[in-house]
Amino acid sequence: MWQRIQTVFLALAIITLIAAIFLPIWVFQDPSGKSHELYALHYTIVDNGARTTTYFPYSVTAILLVASATLAFMEIRKFKDRITQIKLGALNSLFIAIAMCAGVYFGTTMIKTFQGGTYGLGLWLPAVAVVCNWAAIRFIKRDERMVRDSDRLR
Repeated sequence: MWQRIQTVFLALAIITLIAAIFLPIWVFQDPSGKSHELYALHYTIVDNGARTTTYFPYSVTAILLVASATLAFMEIRKFKDRITQIKLGALNSLFIAIAMCAGVYFGTTMIKTFQGGTYGLGLWLPAVAVVCNWAAIRFIKRDERMVRDSDRLR
């Protein structure tokens, strides 16, 4: 299972998706000293050491990232059924794209609200996961093509 390159790409996708949950999507330090941080799981305001955290609706992004990581893990486990792997990969790409859209939406909403801030690594890691997932699907299709070609020769 691990000797196949698509498994390595899917493992990288899982790692980046899990890391995206814990890294900030958007960060802003306002002039009064308050720190505003948007993560996939929550939005936090830190004012003089006091934290105020809001989970809903921001946790939708984390739920989609966890679902995508779970789908990638299921995709690894289905190594004997390549057609199912391809279908799970397509569904996983959709989930990751929706999670990215949710992160961009919440991040741009914060930028408009606070007139500034910077995007963090949590916004860009799902894009890496999409590329890894796409590469895994490509190699799974190549394996399926090789198996079909070898069946024709018999």
